[in-house]
Amino acid sequence: MSDKIKFAIVGCGHIGKRHAEMISRNEEAELVALIDVKPENTLGIESYANATFFKSLEDFLESDIAKEVDVVNIASPNGFHSDQALLCIEHDKHVVIEKPMALDKNNAEKVIFSALNKQKQVFCVMQNRYSPPSAWMKELMVSGKLGNIYMAQLNCYWNRDDRYYKADSWHGDAKLDGGTLFTQFSHFIDILYWLFGDVSNIRSQMNNFNHEGLTQLKEDSGMVQFDFVNGGTGCINFSTSVWNKNLESSLTVIAENGSVKIGGQYMDQVEVCNVKDYEMPELAPTNPGNDYGAYKGSAANHHYVIENVVDVLKGRAPITVNALEGLKVVEMIERMYAK
Repeated sequence: MSDKIKFAIVGCGHIGKRHAEMISRNEEAELVALIDVKPENTLGIESYANATFFKSLEDFLESDIAKEVDVVNIASPNGFHSDQALLCIEHDKHVVIEKPMALDKNNAEKVIFSALNKQKQVFCVMQNRYSPPSAWMKELMVSGKLGNIYMAQLNCYWNRDDRYYKADSWHGDAKLDGGTLFTQFSHFIDILYWLFGDVSNIRSQMNNFNHEGLTQLKEDSGMVQFDFVNGGTGCINFSTSVWNKNLESSLTVIAENGSVKIGGQYMDQVEVCNVKDYEMPELAPTNPGNDYGAYKGSAANHHYVIENVVDVLKGRAPITVNALEGLKVVEMIERMYAK
């Protein structure tokens, strides 16, 4: 492997360009190729002229340029993630897969099986883990200072309207999008799993309040209740029907030795810390949410993702979000939709 880790990116939309920017800023990384089905001159990727453009993943993988690439970052529509990951792994590439890893457990398992056979790394993008409030809550959980967990409530109330669901977009497409929990809120379900572990006894209620005719999805809002396998009970309340702009992404925890809440629009603030014999530390500021004009997304932490890929492949660090964790989030969402 050369001194620099060499990357290619599939999908040159908002998130793909975010990956490209973070790779370009990393001194130990090099962006070699960009891949998209749309014409190159329509994608706004002029800043990455040193990267060779390909119109399909197959064209790239059959090229001589592919031979020098270590990692392929998959930032295409959700429904393509697992198939494209499998194709890249079969061509001996490590993969970075944007959330979700797949749209069902079966395809996620196929990716893991192939990666194990080929001895390739699968990095799942769950960048909310890097936000200081989330990392702080993880440390608090690991410390055991909260004692037994009684309840955890995740609230995600966002705006996604006709400014987001455009006719020429994959957003809202039944096969390519997968659903609100996959596209909008899988980052937060990952935080729930990261902190508290698996869930059981799932009870779901889903509604479609104002997206009929706008998307092919069956739901824009829902309430999901469950028990944690490790003890305690929890729920998720979510909606993309909020008028005009995002309202809240928050996690409230009621425990034996205290109560904590991280909130704000993107779970970027510690709103409550009331814990027995514990003094709240000062946290670093949270990066702002990704700004896509008419709407905003989760915290802009992709530089941490690229840093972790480089560190892992150079043997300096363990992987932050491994393939089994990516699969688990997919499997949990799949069960929430099945109930």
